[in-house]
Amino acid sequence: MQTVLIVVHLIIVLSLIGVVLLQRSEGGLGLGAGSSGGGVSGFMTGRGQANALTRATAILAALFFVTSLTLAVMSHRSAAPKSILDGAGGTAQPTGQPAGADNLLDTLRRQNNAPAEGTSTAPAAPAQPAVPDAPQSR
Repeated sequence: MQTVLIVVHLIIVLSLIGVVLLQRSEGGLGLGAGSSGGGVSGFMTGRGQANALTRATAILAALFFVTSLTLAVMSHRSAAPKSILDGAGGTAQPTGQPAGADNLLDTLRRQNNAPAEGTSTAPAAPAQPAVPDAPQSR
């Protein structure tokens, strides 16, 4: 849906650019009937052309704003933050029982508390203080 709306929005943008460039300019770089580049001779002249182009510009501008707002709302809804209470329905684990998918901290705690293979469960002897290598003065 969003892709279709983006394509329609781009078509409206290109049409709006074309209609604005066709309008009569007041000394700018417009390509309309009043500029030195010539114009549409015989098809629509003067007032009729100005009214049609003005009306087309207004309609395309309104469509541009509508599609822009619609795309913004669609983008905002898909990127909206989720509440922490949304997933709390029945997935909470009782206290003291490990969850099905443990986090990294729980995994590391279990590895540190479990004895390595081939070792006894007796506590390790305390480490001896380091003896300095340099001779001591008397």
